[in-house]
Amino acid sequence: MSVFPCKRVCVNIGGKEIILETGRLAAQADGAVWAQCADTVVLVTACSQPLAADKGFFPLTVDYSEKMYAAGRIPGSFFRREIGRPSERETLVSRLIDRPMRPLFPKAFKDEVQVLANVISADQENDSDVLALTGASAALCISSMPFAGPVAGARIGRINGDFVLNPTISELKESELNFIFAASREAVVMVEGEARFVPEKIVAEALAWAHREIQPLIDAQEELVRIAGKPKRVLKEQPDMSGVEEFLRESVGEDLARALSVPGKLERREAKREVGEKAASLMAASSFAGDPAALASASAILGDMEKKMVRGRIQAQGVRLDGRDTKTVRPISIETGILPRAHGSALFARGETKSLVVATLGSSTDEQRVDSLVGDQTKRFMLHYNFPPYCVGEVKPVRVSRREIGHGALAEKALRPILPDEASFPFTLRIVAETMESNGSSSMAAVCGGCLSLMDAGVPILAPVAGVAMGLIKEGEDFIVLTDILGDEDALGDMDFKIAGTAEGVTAVQMDIKVTGISTEIMARALSQAREARLHILGEMAKVLSASRSSLSRYAPQHDEVEVNPDVIRLIIGPGGKNIKAITAETGASIDIDDSGKVAIFAPTVDALEQARKLVLTYDQKAELGKNYDAKVIKILEIGCIVELLPNLEALVHVSQLDTSRVSSVADFVKLGDHIPVKVIEINGDRVRASRKVVLEEERGIAWNPEETARPPRRERPERDRGDRDRGSRERGDRSDRGVHRSRR
Repeated sequence: MSVFPCKRVCVNIGGKEIILETGRLAAQADGAVWAQCADTVVLVTACSQPLAADKGFFPLTVDYSEKMYAAGRIPGSFFRREIGRPSERETLVSRLIDRPMRPLFPKAFKDEVQVLANVISADQENDSDVLALTGASAALCISSMPFAGPVAGARIGRINGDFVLNPTISELKESELNFIFAASREAVVMVEGEARFVPEKIVAEALAWAHREIQPLIDAQEELVRIAGKPKRVLKEQPDMSGVEEFLRESVGEDLARALSVPGKLERREAKREVGEKAASLMAASSFAGDPAALASASAILGDMEKKMVRGRIQAQGVRLDGRDTKTVRPISIETGILPRAHGSALFARGETKSLVVATLGSSTDEQRVDSLVGDQTKRFMLHYNFPPYCVGEVKPVRVSRREIGHGALAEKALRPILPDEASFPFTLRIVAETMESNGSSSMAAVCGGCLSLMDAGVPILAPVAGVAMGLIKEGEDFIVLTDILGDEDALGDMDFKIAGTAEGVTAVQMDIKVTGISTEIMARALSQAREARLHILGEMAKVLSASRSSLSRYAPQHDEVEVNPDVIRLIIGPGGKNIKAITAETGASIDIDDSGKVAIFAPTVDALEQARKLVLTYDQKAELGKNYDAKVIKILEIGCIVELLPNLEALVHVSQLDTSRVSSVADFVKLGDHIPVKVIEINGDRVRASRKVVLEEERGIAWNPEETARPPRRERPERDRGDRDRGSRERGDRSDRGVHRSRR
């Protein structure tokens, strides 16, 4: 037990004890929780402060960070400290925490809120991400902030057909599922993860099972609130603006309804802008002109009116903003190979969402190196998603946002299971998805376009993948699932459920909701409806490209592997890498050498590949018995000379094999640098003997007889009888004794 005062609760989840504790650390934070599983510990704090003015949105900031000391490591940065922008993993986990927490704050609460989750101990087996999610909920629950929690976070695995809650990092290697989810007492509120072609039925069963299993963690948080929670703040009562709503409905209600009937996104946005300007003008000339609060509320009230109209039309008529029914996928257009020099490219459009996706192949030296709590890791597949401001007709700074990192990670998860293994396809792969136009589901366009770009590049994928985003309109117990939602339907609806996969099963999911939770019935309906849409999209993709191209792009790197004697690796590399750098500079190739002697060569062209291959093999030449060589004399000996048959391949030409006549002096017969024709006449391991004499004789028509040029066996000394041996021993002993005596004298 700690010597510092603290309050804690313990609960067993999935066979592991989870500890939630408060009071020992960060006591001045509004809420602070120590969340622990085995030797992994996350400290989560929650603080808030009032703002002078309403920002127009809820200013919630969630930052997850991994301290390298948690795993007994020193950061690899130049400054040897955790500084600068967060890693991709830290950004993704921050989003995982933010997404289920944000909808649980009341709309009237406008204070700035900051949640910080710091990993302070990591056992490198029990992951800290789901622990941080639960810790964030617990910290907000015990704080004074209004929060409709608790929620609990957990990971779902499936190993050998059995679901596993919070599998370890080692166990995940054997799991066909890796879902992170958050759930309240009543329902699931967030899901994200990847799978290996798992059927939709299994996905629905996994979420329903995990929701039941996670209930004790909800109980534990409620117990922590009971023993350590602070009284919740009472929010200011909001002024009654029903009069403003009635005025706007009567004055611009019909105009707004007409604007919402415009099918095109940009045209609809312009029509809505005109309605907003008209409403502002009428408000300024009305009895509300002297009421600043009423004037300020007009825009938000118009937004609520828009939401009610769109949702009501779908519920009553089954007609959406662009005129579709609830299950129809928008029209799809596809082009492949549109970039002349790219290794693979595709332009994928679904309705008013369009993505230009490009695939690039590289060598293993192009792999991404990642410094993490579990050590240095490498990635051979990367997908980067970009959302430039022009894709929605806006002017903004160009930067990589958390949203872009999150969408890219989701698309990467969707495509990763279909990639060939490294042994059969040793290339590094990078996909870049440039969003050209956006009106909903651009991340799923990146999935579809990414798959097509891989196929266009000639990557032998296991099966095509497509993705679609599902929406939800829920009023009470009634609900309608929407297929392939628009951007406005995402904003005005209750769910954004992205599902990607092959015809066989799911490869990735991501679900966010704006209500307190959704039932397993809704999830099952969404998964089933998404499968129908996915099969339709896969059919449209197959019309353009039914399979991967039979060969790689001529601009893609060329690959070959050769085996060399491990003893010559040092020669290939050379002093300070001199030799391998020279090969790389001359050919433009990338060369990776394994300690086993396997050399992987990646070159920009076929000719460069062949040239690099020959240069590498020059350091591992092998002589061929009976083959003639134009040899260079590199060393003169008394017994003959050493010649270079090929680069790094030497042979001895004995003095008896230099000429058909007797050679009395080797130095007089050949000089350093001379080239002489020789034939390899013996190979004994690394030792090679060659003969000029045999070549000269062959020129005269005398055939080479290997038995005549073979090294004669050593002559055995004649066996002496025992008396001779004894007599010799006595003589040696006498001489030895005489030597001893002399040394003494």
